[in-house]
Amino acid sequence: MSPVQQIIAAHRRGDATGLYSVCCSHPSVLRAAMRVAAIYDTVLLVEATSNQVDQFGGYTGMTPSQFVDYVHALAGAQDFPLERLVLGGDHLGPNAWQGLDAATAMQHAETLIAAYAAAGFHKIHLDCSMRCADDPQYLSDEVIAARSARLCIVAEQAAKQAGLPPPVYVIGTEVPIPGGEANLAQAGAVTSPEAAKRTLDVHRKAFIDQNLHAAWRRVIAMVVQPGVDFDHTHIQHYDAKQTTELSAFVAGQPGIVFEAHSTDYQRESALHAMVRDHFAILKVGPAATFALREALMALCQIEEELVPAGQVSRLMQVLDETMLAQPKHWAKHYPGSGAEQRLLRRYGLSDRCRYYWGEAPVVAAVEKLVANLDALEIPLSLLSQHLPEQYLEVLQGQLAAKANALLEHKIGRLLAQYARACNRNAAAGSNEQISAAAAIC
Repeated sequence: MSPVQQIIAAHRRGDATGLYSVCCSHPSVLRAAMRVAAIYDTVLLVEATSNQVDQFGGYTGMTPSQFVDYVHALAGAQDFPLERLVLGGDHLGPNAWQGLDAATAMQHAETLIAAYAAAGFHKIHLDCSMRCADDPQYLSDEVIAARSARLCIVAEQAAKQAGLPPPVYVIGTEVPIPGGEANLAQAGAVTSPEAAKRTLDVHRKAFIDQNLHAAWRRVIAMVVQPGVDFDHTHIQHYDAKQTTELSAFVAGQPGIVFEAHSTDYQRESALHAMVRDHFAILKVGPAATFALREALMALCQIEEELVPAGQVSRLMQVLDETMLAQPKHWAKHYPGSGAEQRLLRRYGLSDRCRYYWGEAPVVAAVEKLVANLDALEIPLSLLSQHLPEQYLEVLQGQLAAKANALLEHKIGRLLAQYARACNRNAAAGSNEQISAAAAIC
């Protein structure tokens, strides 16, 4: 079995274990994730979404094979063992081509999923829950399942032709909006056991009808609504009392667990409870880049105190100027007046500024910020003011007072919550260990 299958099997045997999925392409986030996985002795699952990475490059500019090379290069630089690194594809289906007719959108989706499977993405989320231009307003479970089985055939063939192990799959029809809701009032209710059973039954039939018996045995999870979500300013917290029946249902289904999307910003106690309740795959993305943005903003505030005005990076201003010049990733998501939109661009929990860290002016500003700070000694008093958690680690000699070390430490503290929830046997991994690992960079 693959590492993913081993973890799911261990969970189903009753072990207090799960799998956390880092849905991000930013190098600082991925380096922090690798350090955390090393400290807590976990598998690291890195997932790319169909918006981030596709056959045309996605918003990252990377095809699936280029993304694999990119993550593997980061792992090599970190001495992170590739046997503990798993790559996954999230929301793989016609998501990016919903404005096209279904036939054309599904052709693009087939090319997409073939590219992912052939590149070595092992965990595949088959997501055909979205309607295309000529579809009825609501897709039936049967249509969603039939399209998912069609894509599964493509993935199976592509992996086999590439000489790779066959993928594992995630299915589901009640799929949350990628990146959080526009408003929590639109968030879906907790999935009922009846709806989950129907999804499972309909997908099983669709797979068996296409002679995908072996692939069906590699369906490891279903996406459902566990009652956790977030919008730009609010968080819907996990309530175990609302999922009692749903958890009991999946406990009676051999070999599978639930995959929980939108777990960003949940309390650590809730993450532990979700794994206990068989939401054993926890997805995190915007919360990681939110921590990245917080750290960069704190470093900018330190820079402004220490560097002459004409030599500062102006990172946060450059970021906002870039977002204003290219509004496609935020304009339709952030309502309100100009002042309200400005606050959301910088502080919104949906963190749509994550789409802009790869833009050339922003990259240059980050590089200038790091160079400015690393050319001087950051006073402890400024660390205490702007990065208090990191200040304590620097004070104890556990963390280097360098820009990238401080940045990745802050991200690592966020991701460590997921590692502890998914590997309770290694929960003794301490913040001091995280600090020591970050200090190496």
